[in-house]
Amino acid sequence: MALRVQVFQHVPFEGLGSMESVLSSFGASIAYTRFFEGDLSPAIDAFDFLIVMGGPMGVYDEAEFSWLREEKRALKEALVSGKPVLGICLGSQLMAEVLGGVVTKNPSKEIGWLPVERLPEASSSWVTGIFPERFTTFHWHGDTFSIPPEATSLFRSEGCAHQGFVWGEKAVALQFHPEITPETTVSWVKHGAEELTPGPYVQTPEEIRGKPEDFEANNIWIARLCDELIRRV
Repeated sequence: MALRVQVFQHVPFEGLGSMESVLSSFGASIAYTRFFEGDLSPAIDAFDFLIVMGGPMGVYDEAEFSWLREEKRALKEALVSGKPVLGICLGSQLMAEVLGGVVTKNPSKEIGWLPVERLPEASSSWVTGIFPERFTTFHWHGDTFSIPPEATSLFRSEGCAHQGFVWGEKAVALQFHPEITPETTVSWVKHGAEELTPGPYVQTPEEIRGKPEDFEANNIWIARLCDELIRRV
């Protein structure tokens, strides 16, 4: 039976990025829950692996995006049931909240290619073996999360103390975007131009376009992470 991947998507312009080809290489069937189009959450037995993508809204914006309540319920159900779950950016913040953490505004926005470093306490986690001790990755966020109970913090950056965590052996949350592609950066600059206000960790559109070697490295890391999570299905 083919691997069944479910993607929780929040806006049309934030998709799987480089993960799409990775999942296709496994022969996976990919289904999308597009909450912004009114899609309903799938039954828990309808998928094997859940990926929760990013978006410009906050986890606290339920008054404007009422579907966030249902998404949080479905996400928590997947986590508690032991499904492999990967959350990226907003997805990581949703994971943090449903697991008992708190999401707040970060002191500064982080937008662009910025360095991240592995935390000493994360050395025992299988996740950190996938990433270098210090690496440059892509960011686009204004919020941050506290580390939920029973989770292990993985990474930090100069501008954000919490850049990821692992909960149990099958749930990984990343604040940054290793799935980024050159096409994605062009689209995000177009849709999020108003967010590119001056700040210590906000880059220019030219800097955001990035370098080929940075895209390549990040895409390799996310491919390895997906591979490991798929092995845990």
